Amino acid sequence: MDYISGIINYLFEIIRSLGYFGIMLGLMVEVIPSEIVLAYGGFLVSSGHINFFGAVLFGTIGGVLAQLFIYWIGRYGGRPVLDKYGKYILIKKSHVDHAEAWFNKYGTGVIFTARFIPVVRHAISIPAGLARMNVWRFIILTTLAIIPWSVLFIYLGMLLGDKWEQIDEVAAPYIKPILLVALALLIIYFVIKWVISKNKKGSA
Repeated sequence: MDYISGIINYLFEIIRSLGYFGIMLGLMVEVIPSEIVLAYGGFLVSSGHINFFGAVLFGTIGGVLAQLFIYWIGRYGGRPVLDKYGKYILIKKSHVDHAEAWFNKYGTGVIFTARFIPVVRHAISIPAGLARMNVWRFIILTTLAIIPWSVLFIYLGMLLGDKWEQIDEVAAPYIKPILLVALALLIIYFVIKWVISKNKKGSA
C-alpha cells in the first residue's frame, strides 16, 4: 500500500508541476478518479498556482478527450477488446453491461445525463462507440455534462484547500441534487422526443 501511495503522490506532484496541463493529463489517463484530480486542481487554485477558469477549461478538455478515447475504443475495438483490456482504464465488464442497457433503453440523449450517475458515467461512452453514434453529437453532449462537473469539484477543492482529500465527504450532499436534475432532464428529453415523433406521425 505504501508503494501505491508513493506512486499516487508522485502523480499529484507531476500534476502540480505541469499546472493546467497536469490537470488535463491527469483526467486523460484516468489513473486517479476524475473527482480527485479536479478537487486537487481546486486546491492548486486556492494556493495560487493556477486560476479557476483555466482549471475548468483544461479540466473540461481533459475529461472530454478521456471519454473520446473510450468512445473510439468502443467504435473500433468492440466488446472483445473492452472485455479484455477495460480493466486497464478502470472499466469493469459489469460497468459496460450497465452502460449498454442504459444506452439501448434511452438512446443517445443519455450521454449527457449518465455523466452524473455512478457506475455508468464513464462507461457510457462505450455503447456510444459501439453504436457508432455521431462523434460531434457525442462531443457536444459530453462537453455540456463535463463542464458543470468540473466546476463543482474544482470549486469544492478550492473551499477545502489543503484538505482537498476530503472531497468525497464534502461532495456527497451535492451529488443527490445533481442526480435528480439529471433525471429530470432525461425525462424532459424523452417527453420532447415523444412529442416530436407524434407530430411527425400526425403530419405523415
